[in-house]
Amino acid sequence: MDKQKYDLGMTTRRQVLGDAHVEQSINAADNLTKPLQDMVIEYGWGSVWARPGLDRRTRSILNIGMLTALNRPHELLIHLRGAINNGCSREEIVEATLQTAVYCGMPAALDTMRQVKALFDELDAESPS
Repeated sequence: MDKQKYDLGMTTRRQVLGDAHVEQSINAADNLTKPLQDMVIEYGWGSVWARPGLDRRTRSILNIGMLTALNRPHELLIHLRGAINNGCSREEIVEATLQTAVYCGMPAALDTMRQVKALFDELDAESPS
């Protein structure tokens, strides 16, 4: 394991997804799942997400499209919150979702929009009025 990439990955993952999510993922890891968690942190977050070629907002928009196309609702919900953390506006998230309807199909976009609405409702409930 490349400790420097792992540490960078952990920092990036925490900044994008939040400490609570990262702690939950790490605490849930066991002997079977820990090697994959380590790969995700080192490679996904430390080697790819931390690259300078794209900003985090752009990476988040790409993830919305890819996770919609791959029908990965659990990861999508995590990355929708990450998109907000990365500075994506609600309008940008909705537009990205509408774009997926053309290329991924209406059913996929409808599923994503349900996730988007659930997140927005949750965020609205969390914010003081």
